[in-house]
Amino acid sequence: MSATEHVLVLDFGSQVTQLIARRIRECGVYAEIVPYTVSLDALLAASPRGVVLSGGPASVYDDRAPLLSFRVEELAAEHGIPVLGICYGLQLIAHQSGGRVAPAQRREYGRAELWLDVPDDPLFDGVSSPTVVWMSHGDAVADLPSDYEPIAHTDSAPYAAIRHRTLPIRGVQFHPEVHHTEQGARILENFVRRICRCSAHWTPTQFIASAIENIRRQVGSRGVVCALSGGVDSTVAAVLVHRAIGDQLHCIHVDTGLMRARESETIARLFREHFDIPLAVVDASALFLERLRGVTDPERKRKIIGHTFIEVFEREAERFPDVAFLVQGTLYPDVIESQSVKGPSATIKSHHNVGGLPDAMQLALVEPFRELFKDEVRAVGRALGVPEWFIERHPFPGPGLAIRIIGEVTPERLAILRHADEIFVEELHRAGLYTVIWQAFAVLVPVQTVGVMGDSRTYEHVCVLRAVTSTDGMTADWYPLPHEVLGRIAGRITSEVRGINRVCYDVTSKPPATIEWE
Repeated sequence: MSATEHVLVLDFGSQVTQLIARRIRECGVYAEIVPYTVSLDALLAASPRGVVLSGGPASVYDDRAPLLSFRVEELAAEHGIPVLGICYGLQLIAHQSGGRVAPAQRREYGRAELWLDVPDDPLFDGVSSPTVVWMSHGDAVADLPSDYEPIAHTDSAPYAAIRHRTLPIRGVQFHPEVHHTEQGARILENFVRRICRCSAHWTPTQFIASAIENIRRQVGSRGVVCALSGGVDSTVAAVLVHRAIGDQLHCIHVDTGLMRARESETIARLFREHFDIPLAVVDASALFLERLRGVTDPERKRKIIGHTFIEVFEREAERFPDVAFLVQGTLYPDVIESQSVKGPSATIKSHHNVGGLPDAMQLALVEPFRELFKDEVRAVGRALGVPEWFIERHPFPGPGLAIRIIGEVTPERLAILRHADEIFVEELHRAGLYTVIWQAFAVLVPVQTVGVMGDSRTYEHVCVLRAVTSTDGMTADWYPLPHEVLGRIAGRITSEVRGINRVCYDVTSKPPATIEWE
């Protein structure tokens, strides 16, 4: 863990648990998500300044309801650790303490007005009454435990917020982590700053200093190779590790043949001219494409690419003495989505950085950003002096264009998609929209349609454009591109890219879809 002062978020299966951690970090306090099954001993060993119980889809009175292995009141009374329960977390607190939770007489989903009954409670410092909050619950506290009192209500929820009369325990029925709760960020900040007494030390500068110390301790005097994909994450990771260990780092960029247009040229120029960090460029495109021949399943693609990627690095690392580590730009959402922290929840997909590693990999991993969200990596990059034009680049998946080609990956389909994607990005820059959008890319689908070009009938590929806005990639909304911009992009693609005669636009948010198509 990178921070001495931190808050633990216990995950009970909410789809927005990650947002709790994200909002707390925005307050300058480090937050980490752990499963609700964590033992009391393990929790105490982590020495958190506070604990947040997330929401979740279960009911506390179900036979298989997720419950804590310890009592919240014990945590607060005997160990002095404040607790905040959110939605299911509030119900669990009440259930543990002798209260009664039952199906709500009127379920609340969506916007509600919260009225403060105890406006001077530290949790509501600076919060107006009424204030708009976001509800999403089918159960509610019917009878409050005797040691608790209400501190806020809505028209349908008399116990919309509660507190223990003497212990630092609070609960809210609404979701302060979502942006629909107008003063939710203030409420979470009040909890971590006023109730947990955390200082705002979670900053890029603090992270860099701590990460450098951790990297030096981990690798010692041994050699390290860095996997430079050309994306923001691996690039910032390389600059950070180089600052920590200097010439012990050997940067290698593998051209998989699945890159964006001129990707390898760009990354080589950046490292040699801007950072003065030696970089070896390895063209392994033929190997990757050979192993992907005939493969259509997206998970198989990811596994093949991950295995081949590591294999190439192990071979290249043999050229350097005493190499024992591999740097990867793994992010926190990668870890969360690939290795479910909720126990029974479904894995969405495996990520190249964490899901495709062979069991017998001979290099240990250095993953300095395993605790960070994407925008936090960008902030670290700025603090390290990475150029802004590079920092603002859209995320690019480890498997590259392979998962933006639905079906088999071939040199012909790669060339078609690469050209279409380049036009899309060029036009977004020209319209001044690139930095407004979190991620934008083209997808080639295994469908051909009839078209007319000149006096000839065509039967060519369909290209789908995808552009979304997001804060951390955990949720995303499709971006409403102006019709004139969308029309200009479609016109250029169908005119300039031989092999595409139809362009569509994806207007699906995450959830229910993922950002990438595979």
